[in-house]
Amino acid sequence: MGRKSAKIAAKKGAADKARGQVYTRALKDVFLASKSGSPDPDTNFLLKVAVDRCKKFNVPKDNIERAIKKGQGGGGAAYADVNYEGYGPGGVAVFVETSTDNNTRTVANVRSYFNKVSGSLGQTGSLEFVFERKAIYLVPKANVSDADEFELEMIEAGAEDIELEDEIYEVSGPVESYGPIQKKLEEMGVSPEEASLERLPLNHKAIDDEETMKQFEKLIDLLEEDDDVVTVYHNLEESEEETEEA
Repeated sequence: MGRKSAKIAAKKGAADKARGQVYTRALKDVFLASKSGSPDPDTNFLLKVAVDRCKKFNVPKDNIERAIKKGQGGGGAAYADVNYEGYGPGGVAVFVETSTDNNTRTVANVRSYFNKVSGSLGQTGSLEFVFERKAIYLVPKANVSDADEFELEMIEAGAEDIELEDEIYEVSGPVESYGPIQKKLEEMGVSPEEASLERLPLNHKAIDDEETMKQFEKLIDLLEEDDDVVTVYHNLEESEEETEEA
């Protein structure tokens, strides 16, 4: 499944780079959770999930607190969520979610990354039929005392699909189920490992040329290293080797 492979991509390749990607994403989740609610993990369920994940990866407390403060507008900066859609090397669709206090800077940077690899930015909505947005919760099996009850409660909350793989339940549903599933988990006292709204590709594009693949990977690296970028989605078709490694 493409989304799952993307979620564990940090486990592949160079270990140091993988840890850096997980570290950065974990802090960005804290920022987004703080931005959308209370700065107190005791009253902001999603922030608690994000902070717990940071602690799991040994993210320093100071970094976590800065991310929470930034989410609350600390320093007087107002952050806006801005999305960019385009095509990278090989015609692979790339959807970029950012949170920025300076859109002029961010769009210039994102455009430059696409230009460096001969890609192109498109109009908003140009990838409307390439990705679908889904609510995703990853729940460790160890946190669930009664599997049957858990699945029934998740379905009642709006989940469309519940899969168990590697001791992790993946609960997915339409965007509007995000809140109800969160509330149901809180009521059940079940803590998810991750909670997010993601964009899943409806179709995929293969890259067969090695040089084109290198250029595509360069684009993804440039985007993920940008402080304004929150998440990068793409519809690259995975090879069998990548799937086996995952």
